[in-house]
Amino acid sequence: MPEPVTARPVRRDGEAALPRSSERPLSDVYDVALLDLDGVVYMGGAAVDGATQALAEARRRGMRLAFVTNNASRSPSAIAAQLNRLGVPAVQTEIVTSAQAAARLLAERLPAGAPVLVVGGIGLRLALRERGLRPVSTALDRPAAVVQGYAPDIGYPLLAEGGLAVRAGAWFVAANADLTLPTPRGLQPGNGSLVQVIATATGQRPVVAGKPEPPLHAEAVARSGARHPLVVGDRLDTDIESAVRSGADSLLVLTGVTRPLDAVLASARHRPTYLAESLTGLLGPHPEVTVTGDTFCCDGWRAIATGGQVALSGSGAAIDGLRALCAAAWSAGGVSAEAAANALAGLDLPHSPG
Repeated sequence: MPEPVTARPVRRDGEAALPRSSERPLSDVYDVALLDLDGVVYMGGAAVDGATQALAEARRRGMRLAFVTNNASRSPSAIAAQLNRLGVPAVQTEIVTSAQAAARLLAERLPAGAPVLVVGGIGLRLALRERGLRPVSTALDRPAAVVQGYAPDIGYPLLAEGGLAVRAGAWFVAANADLTLPTPRGLQPGNGSLVQVIATATGQRPVVAGKPEPPLHAEAVARSGARHPLVVGDRLDTDIESAVRSGADSLLVLTGVTRPLDAVLASARHRPTYLAESLTGLLGPHPEVTVTGDTFCCDGWRAIATGGQVALSGSGAAIDGLRALCAAAWSAGGVSAEAAANALAGLDLPHSPG
């Protein structure tokens, strides 16, 4: 069994108030890393700096990897091929998508061979066939359900067919509800934004399979055989909330969407177990945050939070300063965004605060 890591102090409401420490590298503590892709392993068509080396070393140390994505547009084999091109060895069985989680939800409710209207790409169609369901493209086929996932070429005609089917009584399922999609050019509309077209037109909200809802996490655990998984992600509102809701530990990396300021201001349901600048956070220990009254110390850093204000002093690794700041802010029940941004100003972290 994995060696226990240091427990986090809790507030009276039972929520963890501090980032957790670990004397051992996380790659030694957890059996499987459930890794988000966009903003964690790659960004657009390029690997995140240092990601390939960090994942190779984690594998060498015995940690298994599963790549878990809310993007339902592509097949697991296509995603595995992309990872291999980027220098991250991966096989199809290590890929878990929101399309697969949505297909399982549908298969648990519908009879084999049932028609399902797909508002999305090939990833959804293949996932449905894997579960014995029949993908269709028009409401004239009287689909039992409509499933919607991101695809870059979705147009009005297909959205209209989905709306007609939902109005006729088809069960509405969304692969995910991400409002945005990170790209090298910035955040672009994600599936959650496109889902609003059918939802607004029909008055029906979809059942969501992807993060932060539990089905995708359950699918990843089932497919990877994880006994003690670590969720690794760059988004508080999907990756980290998914871990919190599923009772799993998590590592937040700062290579994607989340800024250091966001981490400091995170609500209880968005607080990660561990913090790291990048995937190298899998390979080393995570120092303890010690508490004396209103003062929170992590290695050479000292943070104090009172009355909505927070201040940071000291020196050392910037990520340890962020750990101290998060501990102070979380334990205080929150601080002002201005105070947090001012405290972060002296830290050299991947994203500028504010």
